[in-house]
Amino acid sequence: MTLDEFFTGYEASRPLFDALRALVDSLGESSLRVTKSQVAFARGRTFAWAWVPDRYLGGGHAPLVLSVALSHRDDSPRWKQVVEPSPGQFMHHLELGAEPELDDEVRAWLEEAWAAAE
Repeated sequence: MTLDEFFTGYEASRPLFDALRALVDSLGESSLRVTKSQVAFARGRTFAWAWVPDRYLGGGHAPLVLSVALSHRDDSPRWKQVVEPSPGQFMHHLELGAEPELDDEVRAWLEEAWAAAE
C-alpha cells in the first residue's frame, strides 16, 4: 500500500503526517512501512507508528495518532493512553490535532525511541 492509498478518504490527516515524517527524518536514517492500518517507522526495529483513528472509530477524532515505544512509562499528561504490552515495553499513544503539537517534547520522545531501535 502507498501513502496516497493509506490517506485516501482521510486527506485532512496527510499534512499532519507529512510534518511528523519530516520530524522523524530529521532524527536520522529510518525506514517507512505502510500497511492497511498504520504507517510504521523503523530503524532495526519499529519505534513509532502513525494511524488515523477515524478509520476505526468513526468521525470526530483527532486526525492522527502517534504511537511511540519506550522502555519506560513517561508521565506526561499529553499521552492519551499508555499501555505495557510486554514487560519493560511501554506503548504511548498521542493524539495529534495540528502541526504545532509536533514540538520539542514530541521530538525528544521520538529521538529516544529512534535511538533505542538500533
